[in-house]
Amino acid sequence: MQTAQRNSLKLLQWMMAASLALPLALFAFASAMSWISTSEAADQEIQRTLDVAHEHALKVFETIDRSLAEVTEVIRGMSDADIVAREKGLHARLRVVAEALPQVKSVWVFDANGRALVNSLVSPAPDVDFSDRDYFRIPAERDIGTYIGEVLTPRPPYLGARFFSVGRRRNNEDGSFGGVIQASVLPEYFENFYAKIGREPGSFLALIRTDGAVLAHFPVIDHAVRFEPSGPLGRQIVANPLAGARTLQSPADGIERRMRYQRLAEYPIYVSAGLETAAIRSRWVSTVAQHLIFGIPATALLFGLLALAYRRTQRLEEEASRRIEAEEALRHGQRLEALGQLTGGVAHDFNNLLTVIRASVDMLRRQDLPEPRRQRYIDAISNTVNRAAKLTNQLLAFARRQTLKPEVFDASQNVRTLSEMIATLIGSRIEIAAQVPDESCLVNADAGQFETAIINMAVNARDAMDGVGRLTITVRPVNDLPSATTGPPNPHGHVAVSVIDTGVGIPPELFGRIFEPFYTTKEVGHGTGLGLSQVFGFAKQSGGEVTVTSDVGKGTTFTLYLPRVVGEHSPQSLLAEDAPSVDRANASVLIVEDNAEVGKFAADTLTQLGCTCVLVENATHALEELAVDPSRFDLVFTDVVMPGMSGIELAEEIRRQGLDLPIVLASGYSQVLSQQGSGGFELLQKPYSAEQLARLLHKAARSRRLRRDQAPAG
Repeated sequence: MQTAQRNSLKLLQWMMAASLALPLALFAFASAMSWISTSEAADQEIQRTLDVAHEHALKVFETIDRSLAEVTEVIRGMSDADIVAREKGLHARLRVVAEALPQVKSVWVFDANGRALVNSLVSPAPDVDFSDRDYFRIPAERDIGTYIGEVLTPRPPYLGARFFSVGRRRNNEDGSFGGVIQASVLPEYFENFYAKIGREPGSFLALIRTDGAVLAHFPVIDHAVRFEPSGPLGRQIVANPLAGARTLQSPADGIERRMRYQRLAEYPIYVSAGLETAAIRSRWVSTVAQHLIFGIPATALLFGLLALAYRRTQRLEEEASRRIEAEEALRHGQRLEALGQLTGGVAHDFNNLLTVIRASVDMLRRQDLPEPRRQRYIDAISNTVNRAAKLTNQLLAFARRQTLKPEVFDASQNVRTLSEMIATLIGSRIEIAAQVPDESCLVNADAGQFETAIINMAVNARDAMDGVGRLTITVRPVNDLPSATTGPPNPHGHVAVSVIDTGVGIPPELFGRIFEPFYTTKEVGHGTGLGLSQVFGFAKQSGGEVTVTSDVGKGTTFTLYLPRVVGEHSPQSLLAEDAPSVDRANASVLIVEDNAEVGKFAADTLTQLGCTCVLVENATHALEELAVDPSRFDLVFTDVVMPGMSGIELAEEIRRQGLDLPIVLASGYSQVLSQQGSGGFELLQKPYSAEQLARLLHKAARSRRLRRDQAPAG
């Protein structure tokens, strides 16, 4: 007890440490998430600012382009002498153009030698050589369309603010170089606009040429700046030439910023926007500080409460330990009692069955046993095995692993018979109508499970109508399953059984859950949630499908699709207990069974009936046997649940290879079948008898003879 007390006190000590460590961990996690959120919000804010700056710059340059085009049209066809002769009028025209554009400082027309023919500033234009300026040299070398130059300082006698040029080549009528038309653009126009939209602390905006030269910058700087092509931004632009984002240190002021950039249409210009990383961190710190305001007092309070609990636990630990031990003993006893009741009931029933079998076997060993008594003991063993199989099926049903007993029956006739019982079950206030065709609608399924499925859908409809309404059950043959389903194809189509109610309907968001086991929207005590899951499992296991359509407030339609059977068929399964006995036949059977004793029993039984058997332990060996000579076998008899490839997968592989062999599946429980269905193959339920194996032999021999009779002679 002293050890337990020390452990409890040590636990509280750990809890006190955790009361500090856990909030710290949560704070670290919250801080990380807050940083991600703050960074994403900053990126979105940068992108919004970039969109505004990009739209503004695009309009500005398009306006300048239109103005230069207008000047080009004005002087089109004029020689340099004509321009000089009309210099006063053209000066006035250029001045009007410049004054109409607040971003433009002046407009110029140069001759082929770099001399100004006319400008918007003064008239006449001074005789100054501008041929060394980049806005003249580059267009003089080749026609590159609109050229945007670097930021320059006015050349005397001109004064004023710095500018960068937007110009284009002026060609003579013969296509030779005739000069340049140029507009001087004010960087401060962009910087003033950027100051208006970049009001957040740490905002950054820039207009950058593709070679890295900065044309306009906010915050404003008084010296030329260039982002080197070999630098981080240059490499980013090479990798993503249209748009991108990067965190880098600006060469203008050395401040680290989160930047985004975007190419300005066809112009050799990038518009960039950003925020200082220090400003982003400041926002994050502000958010985290709000968590600390509430987190620190809460953590201190929790630590204080744990410290108080630690002191009190020192006095009460012994009593608490005794209480915990007593409660644990009680819970353990309850679990053992529940498990004992279940295992005791199963053991009691099986021991009774084994007692009968053991006593009968002991009596059969006596040499002087009369024949009537010998036969009676044999019958007792057989009946006891059947009772054991039924008990196993009950346990499998409880675990949702029950196997089906398919037989050919008329769904129309079954629905007619069920209608009377359903009318009593759902009450007189619900009108029931059965709409079935006169023709037979034969299906091969478990008739008992079919009736249970119809009743489950009817009861579900009754609850949806709250006991008042109309219930319609229809039966009809259909060629194809609904397009949204994935049921196996059937050459004869399917039989569709629909249960239609006028109830409250099912909301679309619940469609994905209505077939889940134990899911129900009913009140406690009014439904287990197993009814529709039984319908779903039965449909899938029978090779069919179930669908639902609903209109909230108007009703619901459940439709059960089962594979249709055509032609003359016996109303019972070929594997029924009371099927006629068979004679000996010479057939070759490939047995696939991983249980050696079960496989040997099947092989011995079929050998006694005159068969030739090949027993293999898994699907891989079976495929190897078939690869040698598939024609030497008349039947493949395979277990469903085996290590590696299952029996169903083996059957599907045999069909895929195009081998025309009858295939019979054997299964003691149907988890695989519940999930995948039988795929249209015959199913023999374990435990099976020698008589059932004999009937399978008869069917295989008949199929073999039919194939031989239909084969062409020669």
